[in-house]
Amino acid sequence: MENKRPRYYYSDRRYIIAGAVLALLLIFAVRLFFLQIVSDDYRKWADSNAFQRRTLYPSRGVIYDRNGQLLVYNQPSYDVMVVLREIRHFDTLDFCSTVGITKEFFDSRITAIKNANANRYIPQVFMSQLSAAEYGVLQEKFYKFPGFYIRNRALREYGCLNGANVLGSLGEVTRKDIEKDDYYTPGDHSGRSGVERSYERTLRGEKGVEILLRDVHGRIKGKYDDGKQDVAPVSGKNITLSIDMELQAYGEKLMQNKPGAIVMIEPSTGEVLCLVSSPSYDPGLLIGRQRGDNHQMLERDPLRPLLDRSIMGSYSPGSTFKPAQALIFLQEGVVTKDKTYSCELGYPYLGGHPRCHSHHSPISLVPSLATSCNAYYCWGLHDMLDSRSRYGSVQEAFEVWKNHIVAQGFGFPLGIDLPGERRGYIPNSSVYDRAYNKRWNSSSIISIAIGQGEVSATPLQICNLAATIANRGYYIVPHAVREIQDSELDGLYRTRKYTGIRREYYEYVAEGMRMAVTAGTCGKMYMPGLEVCGKTGTVQNPHGRDHSACIAFAPMNSPRIAVVVYAENGGWGAEVSVPVARLMLEKYFYGEIPYGDKWLEYRMQNWSTLPGSVNYIKKVKSDEE
Repeated sequence: MENKRPRYYYSDRRYIIAGAVLALLLIFAVRLFFLQIVSDDYRKWADSNAFQRRTLYPSRGVIYDRNGQLLVYNQPSYDVMVVLREIRHFDTLDFCSTVGITKEFFDSRITAIKNANANRYIPQVFMSQLSAAEYGVLQEKFYKFPGFYIRNRALREYGCLNGANVLGSLGEVTRKDIEKDDYYTPGDHSGRSGVERSYERTLRGEKGVEILLRDVHGRIKGKYDDGKQDVAPVSGKNITLSIDMELQAYGEKLMQNKPGAIVMIEPSTGEVLCLVSSPSYDPGLLIGRQRGDNHQMLERDPLRPLLDRSIMGSYSPGSTFKPAQALIFLQEGVVTKDKTYSCELGYPYLGGHPRCHSHHSPISLVPSLATSCNAYYCWGLHDMLDSRSRYGSVQEAFEVWKNHIVAQGFGFPLGIDLPGERRGYIPNSSVYDRAYNKRWNSSSIISIAIGQGEVSATPLQICNLAATIANRGYYIVPHAVREIQDSELDGLYRTRKYTGIRREYYEYVAEGMRMAVTAGTCGKMYMPGLEVCGKTGTVQNPHGRDHSACIAFAPMNSPRIAVVVYAENGGWGAEVSVPVARLMLEKYFYGEIPYGDKWLEYRMQNWSTLPGSVNYIKKVKSDEE
């Protein structure tokens, strides 16, 4: 019997086949649209056959000191680049031998690039920072290694061995850097510390691009469109620092084996002439392919040379804080220039502690600064915080005190143009409310009257106090960069910041600091013909010998420079910090150390405050006796 199918059966099958063909055509159309319009993989593949785009790196801006000495410049360097898609079979052992690596390193590096999902059409960094000699050897054999290219770069070179904390260093960018700024690609370098980091956008310049034609075998045949489509790189801008590198180097020499800092500021401009952090290191350690190993070595050093103590060290200011206290007491009417306090018994509300040094009693403001009288400032803080005739509560009084301290540059970063500046610490009344369940008075926190207890500051902030006194009531935000090629500095570094304290009160404090040099604790800073104003500080240290500190500015009535010296474990303020400050001032004003102070220079250069050193052990014994 003949098997007959209904006529509509063939009609339906026709529609099914037509639908399948249409669906297939639609899939092809969508795929073509995706490849040619949405995705750029096809275009990259096509372009990579015909063109090679080479990034042209700009020359990074160079760095000078204030006297025109070239500090940081560029030297040729070369990166080995690889295009994964173009790698073909070649003698990898020959390649490894030529560039001085092992086969294991070669395999691991290629694997790492692949695992990073690197674009197969774009050159990736295989090795960075080859020297000119290494490049010369490789260049002769490049034709043997398909897929590998050379990218010309510039490597930083340092013209001095000092100022590593200020100059900073470069390092390879991270994935986060690339995500934040599309200027960077893998293998690029950017500033990681110091001026190199804070002025990265100024120094780096703008990249260019060179488009080259290739034949079917991948060989370069010349420039596309005679180079008309190329974009030339724009060099970075040069920078002139406010730092005097000769002064910086001398300070680092004096601070050998003395962890601590020296800061020198020009009060009239806020320019930082010296920013010593001890111990320091050779900035040349952090360039080239050994950068990583050297950085780890410095990180493991127990003395922490990578910590910039000048702006990151947070210390109790000790008696260098007393001028700031005196100014607050005067402004708030707590004391007058002539008001006296008895200090024979110290501060009796705490059993006579803290005690005073040996000097006459009662004592007024100017000689209290000269002799660094502890009791005077404890009484002053007592009368301010516990006075209900002026303020409604101890909390209200303390907030007034805190606001005055902050206005003098403490408690917050000053805003220096270097990364990593710490804020120090100035508590507010709520801190003590929590600590004492709102039941506290001046005696509960009396140690802050002499710069101890909860308050802390950076050496930069303490030096800024000296600059503010020198200016009689204002400061300009300290900055390490003096000039930028074809650019203006941020207006922040031109603006005066006033403290709100009357000028005449600064005159009293300056008078007291001058007396400290002529007849007080800063006697070792006395120099005939130069009116130096100073203040010592001896800071209690629960972990060893006391820290030694001092501030100074000179001349008294037409100040040109302010300085702070902070020496960890240095003992009395006049023991280490005052002699070092004297030598720094002599170097600044005279250019060399007078013959009569050569012995002092030799002594300070060879003095050590490191635990275990001969000086340290002798001083600990004498302190105990």
